[in-house]
Amino acid sequence: MTLPPDHPPVATGKIGVLLINLGTPDAPTAAAVRRYLAEFLSDRRVVEIPPLLWQPILRGIILTTRPKKSAHAYQQVWREDGSPLAAITAAQARALQAVLGEAAIVDHAMRYGRPAIADRLAALKARGCERILVAPLYPQYCGATTATANDMVFAALAKMRWQPALRTLPPYFDDAGYIAALKVSVETSLASLDFEPDAIVASFHGMPQRTLELGDPYHCHCRKTARLLSEAMGRELVVAFQSRFGRAKWLEPATDTTLVRLAGEGKKRVAILAPGFSADCLETLEELSIRGQESFLTAGGERFAYLPCLNDSEAGMEMVSNLVRRELAGWIEPA
Repeated sequence: MTLPPDHPPVATGKIGVLLINLGTPDAPTAAAVRRYLAEFLSDRRVVEIPPLLWQPILRGIILTTRPKKSAHAYQQVWREDGSPLAAITAAQARALQAVLGEAAIVDHAMRYGRPAIADRLAALKARGCERILVAPLYPQYCGATTATANDMVFAALAKMRWQPALRTLPPYFDDAGYIAALKVSVETSLASLDFEPDAIVASFHGMPQRTLELGDPYHCHCRKTARLLSEAMGRELVVAFQSRFGRAKWLEPATDTTLVRLAGEGKKRVAILAPGFSADCLETLEELSIRGQESFLTAGGERFAYLPCLNDSEAGMEMVSNLVRRELAGWIEPA
């Protein structure tokens, strides 16, 4: 069809992929952390307390005390190219783009902070993407991670007059490619150590116990990931849950108390990994690698090693590209 000469230019016919991760402050400062936490902790998927009860606590106590402490933690891990999570997620998007080539346009966004999901969806649409795969990079499904990312995507689409067709990446906690990539990454990291661990801890981000009781599959997904990885490696993994917040009961055992317990039981050499994180971030580089090590050594441990996430490693990106190609079946040609 020939368009009339006065027809505005419209880009069409493209396929888009939007990688999504949690988010990060723009800078390791109290002001930037305050803005980030205000958005993050106001999400009803994250804090399931009625706003009338929660917002006075958030605004009156948490946002006046926590940002300074969190900013100091971010300063411990901040890189020349910014937040580790932001830099690594951008690198993952570039690596995936290199694999997919002209078959799809790859972009990335954060659920909280920048680049914002709505902005990047609009950018993909402006570049002619009529079909978009939304890929939250959370192996294990949780309402507070995968679902809230999808919520924001759907909210953005609700404001579009001309919506793209949409697919979402399912959780991949038991995918054979994911387990194989973890095995390669963990065994490569272990081989580089100058000691043999007495115990290997798999630390997943914690969630309130109430989420499990309400039917969220996250706890089960974490346990299955750990079991499959343990079987693939032929080594026992100690499962724990980190990042407790507030007074509510959280999934157990807690990572910090587990490290202290292991030292008390005579496990003097420990390695720890975080298989639920697709990219290293504050919770891995500061909470585990720095504070986790301090807790373990103070309790009597002697050697400690944090094993990095898949990040944009060759094994990690091969896994992501295979997942994405599978979900794009029928939209792009097979590799």
